[in-house]
Amino acid sequence: MSELVSSPAADVLLIEDDSMTVTYIERFFQDSHIHITTTVDGLRGQELAMARSWDCIILDRRLPGIDGLTILTHLRSHNIQTPVLFLTTMDGIHDRVTGLRHGGDDYLVKPFALMELSARIESLLRRGREPQNEVTLTFADVEINLLNREVRRAGEKLYIQAQELKLLEYFMRNPNVILSHKMLLQTVWDINFPIHSNLLASHISRLRERLGRDATPLIHTVKGHGYILRTQ
Repeated sequence: MSELVSSPAADVLLIEDDSMTVTYIERFFQDSHIHITTTVDGLRGQELAMARSWDCIILDRRLPGIDGLTILTHLRSHNIQTPVLFLTTMDGIHDRVTGLRHGGDDYLVKPFALMELSARIESLLRRGREPQNEVTLTFADVEINLLNREVRRAGEKLYIQAQELKLLEYFMRNPNVILSHKMLLQTVWDINFPIHSNLLASHISRLRERLGRDATPLIHTVKGHGYILRTQ
């Protein structure tokens, strides 16, 4: 693993299990302002990503120990919004969409040109330096104040418990997108294994109650796939 250096270098975490790719990237950025810290193990990568602040994370989809999508879901569920660039051989449209819908910021397919990787990292670094003024999330007539964690619908304050609020926030960050049972369990409860319970269904039911049974339904069941937040 590379040793950390002080600013003005940008600290980038590379989680990649192919040693040739790691060497390829490290050598390219060796004398640049971008400092690369690497690990070849998914679990170790998740630990490093959680342990400190990074300017950008480069993440492989297929890793030993834990896959890249699970790592990213874990980070986003803990409100870690570090820009993440997927670097992977998984080049299908479905793979790209899945990566971005899980919270990825960019997606680069192997084999790749180092100049393109550098340009994409620079773009993410610029985006990360932009001031974040997000105070509220809004969908239809529902609003979440991210500072005081209050929820209002049509101006009326709603009482929503912490776990239900976390669930609602995830829906509102991903409107009009089908969210699978697995994605919701991983993000909201950090459950990464199959469970046989009505945990999710019961929370969805209570959240619908909180939002008002007589109001326009927002959380819809997509049979066999999951749930979606939409106005119709």
